[in-house]
Amino acid sequence: MIWPHSRPLRFRPWGVWGRLLLAVLVAYGLLLGWVWWASRLDQRRPADAIVVLGAAQYNGRPSPVLRARLDHALELYREGLAPTIVVTGGIGTGDRMSEATVGDRYLRAHAVPNSAIVVRPDGRSTEESMRSVADWMHGRELGRALLVSDPFHMARLRLEARRAALVAYTSPTRTSPIVAGGRAEAGYFVLEALKLPVAALRLLIGPSGNTPLAP
Repeated sequence: MIWPHSRPLRFRPWGVWGRLLLAVLVAYGLLLGWVWWASRLDQRRPADAIVVLGAAQYNGRPSPVLRARLDHALELYREGLAPTIVVTGGIGTGDRMSEATVGDRYLRAHAVPNSAIVVRPDGRSTEESMRSVADWMHGRELGRALLVSDPFHMARLRLEARRAALVAYTSPTRTSPIVAGGRAEAGYFVLEALKLPVAALRLLIGPSGNTPLAP
């Protein structure tokens, strides 16, 4: 009896790599979707403090991005959502003044009393700024923060705030020059989706040394 010739099974590595690539693309798509969803969510509500994330400043003047964030914080403050505005941001390379100090000056120029402003200039990154804010808030037995930044920043900001043991709500500015739906915002979305796994990994590894408070 002559058996029909059968070809030996061949291992196709491209099949394994193809499935792996597909899984990575799907995961990245989900992250990108989360960044977009968080950017469109406004959770404004009463809190212990409004926290403004820093951005560039030019010789003591807020950049358009920072000014948009500060203006949004002013709007929330005037709505009576919190008694305090916390401004953050350190001194950038080549600068003489911190972003937080510039934010403080801007708010005081817009009739916010000194007693309602807290300056936290010791953060050069989102993680450092949130840890600095958490240290100040937890030292006063406060825990609810209303976070203000650009829309693209909100998903990662929520993770960093959670790692710092803050009960965080987000309220993105809608007047930033990084226009919603524009190319610049799309580029930031792409970058933020790449940064999210790192922020999530830090959250899984452990908190940043702060004790969480109940909402």
